[in-house]
Amino acid sequence: MEEIRADGRNPNQLRPFSCTRNPLDRAHGSARWAQGDTIVLAAVYGPKPGTRKGENPEKASIEVVWKPMTGQIGKQEKEYEMTLKRTLQSICLLTVHPNTTTSVILQVVGNDGSLLPCAINACCAALVFAGIPLKHLAVAIGCGVLEDGEVILDTSKAEEQQLKSFAHLVFPNSRKSASSKAANQKEEDSEQGLITSITHGVMSEDDYFNCIERGLAASSRISDFMRTTLQKQAPGDA
Repeated sequence: MEEIRADGRNPNQLRPFSCTRNPLDRAHGSARWAQGDTIVLAAVYGPKPGTRKGENPEKASIEVVWKPMTGQIGKQEKEYEMTLKRTLQSICLLTVHPNTTTSVILQVVGNDGSLLPCAINACCAALVFAGIPLKHLAVAIGCGVLEDGEVILDTSKAEEQQLKSFAHLVFPNSRKSASSKAANQKEEDSEQGLITSITHGVMSEDDYFNCIERGLAASSRISDFMRTTLQKQAPGDA
């Protein structure tokens, strides 16, 4: 029998999602993404001409700036920025607008756990709303491993204090925007795997693959929600 979590969810149950399209007028695209009480506002500016020193001018560059709820940015936030940059670069078509920079600014509004996955989902939605060319969408989910080996999804902040280890996983998700069914099938066939995987704590191989299996199964729910949100033409809550 599955254990009931402190907030009443079962181990595989995700918190309610919501997404507000383009809440910021001055950004080229923006999204307010919430998973329970974890809320992140993502704003996209660009593409703007030119790239930073050290970037390949034959490709577009992605810049990520993380703004915490309070205080100055620290080591954890810097790691979030690097993870987000790598993830976004892997899903964006960087050859479409070479020698340009697209800036993605994230503001943490609320943090009740699974913050990085929430931020990645917010970024993905904001990039679409900004019209940035993407290879495919991406969906992120947090998976926690308890001391008894039980895997729980979309962890709250209180639950994260009790975890033996956790994994933040990002899965590819087709936009289904190719011009033919054959192209769609080819794209979907190529999307078996992970875009990003971040683990912390003591995690066995069995625990890790259990997280991937459970996370992949749950990611379809996030995918369905995101697709429904992105298909809406008028701004508003999803």
